[in-house]
Amino acid sequence: MNDQGIGATAVAGPGAPFPDETAAGMTTGALARRLGVSPTTLRSWDRRYGLGPAVRMDGRHRRWAPQDIAMVEEMCRLTAAGTPPAEAARVARLRSAATGSGARAAVPPPEPVAVAPLAPGAAPAPAASPPAAPAGPGGAGSGLPLGDVRQECRGLARAAVRLDAPELEQRLTQSVRQHGLLVAWEEVMVPTLRAVGRKWESSGDRYVEVEHLLSWHISTTLRSAPLLLPRAEPLTGAPPVVLACTPGEQHSLALEALTAALGECGVPTRTLGAAVPAEALLACVRRIGPAAVVLWSQTRSTASMPLARHVAGLEWGAAGARRRPVVLPAGPGWDRRASAGFPRCTGLRDAVQTLRRLYDDGDGRRPRAD
Repeated sequence: MNDQGIGATAVAGPGAPFPDETAAGMTTGALARRLGVSPTTLRSWDRRYGLGPAVRMDGRHRRWAPQDIAMVEEMCRLTAAGTPPAEAARVARLRSAATGSGARAAVPPPEPVAVAPLAPGAAPAPAASPPAAPAGPGGAGSGLPLGDVRQECRGLARAAVRLDAPELEQRLTQSVRQHGLLVAWEEVMVPTLRAVGRKWESSGDRYVEVEHLLSWHISTTLRSAPLLLPRAEPLTGAPPVVLACTPGEQHSLALEALTAALGECGVPTRTLGAAVPAEALLACVRRIGPAAVVLWSQTRSTASMPLARHVAGLEWGAAGARRRPVVLPAGPGWDRRASAGFPRCTGLRDAVQTLRRLYDDGDGRRPRAD
């Protein structure tokens, strides 16, 4: 990844002097580059856990002294090893005070806490450190209810909770390149998103920034998929698939994933995104004559069977050769009984296969007539 912060860390490493590290202290930006995290992460640690600098120039600008840097370096080490951020912050302050690093007076002395082990069977921490304890629900250090998931989910969750944008980008890109888009979406991105959503629901608005940052980076990765993966030859001259959220539906990540997956196998698409008004959707379908229309609904309140039936009834073309689109109601908002007669898909892979089969008419250019 071509992020300057990561590059600076790889060259200098924690503890190495930087040109802008003066007697007045290091700036937040310089320290972020040194540690390989974002400045937002450092400000979040200061606001949430009191791991900020002791000196602020002109009463506002942060300047990180050596003792402050030692604490956040310890914070980075612990969170990278799988310790939840709140526990890591308490341990970092405790160890700073124990070694005479001069923790700020404004921060009360923390109580000893348990630190998650690096791995099953890892050696216990030194006697001067808090005793080790098993990781909580969600696995090593994420603080999220992940359950039994791929190891990549745990790393992604830790980066999200730390608000570490460079690491999120790196892990998502690596997941897509290593496993492909379908596996990355269904087994890495979706489980992590669901865990963040559950945590958000149970914690008020405390994790809204985590969910928004994770969603934004997942969206960015999905749109970058053509640059990360080989693509099949496009079906030139074939009518596209239109993908749209139903009116009032704001959740569009699943449509972005389907757009990327269809593009990977050469199927042309027109993605309209979130909350598409009915009139706009109908105008789009009449104008381009798509092979299929995917209508995404996350909740029952946004699912509209009258709209789905109206779209399915649209016709175009010359007399005797008129065509209609295949309508695919997708998402958990659709009632199975009410949507009888329409294709049903259980996930991204199933949706891709269903839509790709529409083009299997021999030359791969025109949708198959049903």
